[in-house]
Amino acid sequence: MSIQLIADNGATKCEWCLVNNGKKKTINTIGISPYFLNQSQIIALFQKELVPKLKDITIDEVHYYGTGLSNPINVKIIKSSLKKIFPSASIEANTDLLAAARALCGNEKGIACILGTGSNSCFYNGKRIMKNSPGIGYILGDEGSGAYLGKKVIQYYLYNTFDEDLRSRFDARFTTNNVEILENVYKQPLANRYLASFAIFLAENRGHYMIENIIEDGLNEFFFTHLYKYRESWLYPIHFIGSVAFGFKDVLKDLCNTYELELGNIFQKPMNGLITYHA
Repeated sequence: MSIQLIADNGATKCEWCLVNNGKKKTINTIGISPYFLNQSQIIALFQKELVPKLKDITIDEVHYYGTGLSNPINVKIIKSSLKKIFPSASIEANTDLLAAARALCGNEKGIACILGTGSNSCFYNGKRIMKNSPGIGYILGDEGSGAYLGKKVIQYYLYNTFDEDLRSRFDARFTTNNVEILENVYKQPLANRYLASFAIFLAENRGHYMIENIIEDGLNEFFFTHLYKYRESWLYPIHFIGSVAFGFKDVLKDLCNTYELELGNIFQKPMNGLITYHA
C-alpha cells in the first residue's frame, strides 16, 4: 500500500496528513503562499517544519491542495519544491476548490461550495471542475463568506443599527472603536481576515432577529449570486465546506428547502474527505 502525504494549505496554516498502512498522523506547519515565498524559501520551510516530523519515512504520493494554485506558475513552484524534498514520490498540486470538490463529492457529480473566510463554488463532474462561478474577492464579492458576514456585523455596529443589547454585547466581545475598525479595514494588510473575525459574533448571538437576518441575508446572497448560475444546481446535490458553512448549516438547510435544492454534505474541513478520496 502506498504511503501518502496529503496537504490542505491555507494562508496561515497548512495541515498535512501522513497516511501509512491505514494509520493517520497529522502535522501542522505554517501556511505556504507561492505569491510571497520563492522556491528556495518554500523548500527551507519544508525542511525545517515538515521533514523532521516524518522521521525518514519514504513517501510514495504527495497530494497538495492550496490557495493560489489557479496560477500555473505557482503550481510549478510548489511541485518543484515538493520534488526536491520527496524525489521518488508522485506529486500533484491542485486548488483548494478541487480539494473541496473531491472531499465533498468523491467521484460523484455535484455542486461544491466553500464558505470560509472567502467563498467559492463549482460544478464538479466526479473527475474535474467543469464550471466555476468566478470569485471577485472580499471587496466586491465573497457573498456568504466570513468576510462578507463580518462586514455586515461591522456595518450594523458603525451605523448604530444594533439595538442597545447587541451593541453592549459587541463592545464587551471586541473592545474596539470606530477609529480602530476603520484603520484595520482601510490601512492594514489582510483586511479580509480582520473582517471575518467579526463573524463569530453571529454564531455567539443566535436567536436575535438582527443576527438571524444578517446570517440569512448573507447566505441567501451566495445562493442567488452563485448557485442560481448553475443549471446543475437543480440536478445534483449541493455540498458545502468551511467554518461558516459548518457553523450555520441549519440556515443552509432552510435555504436549500426554499430553493428546492438537494442538500448534500456539509464539512468543516476537507481532510477526512480527501483521505477517503485518495484511499
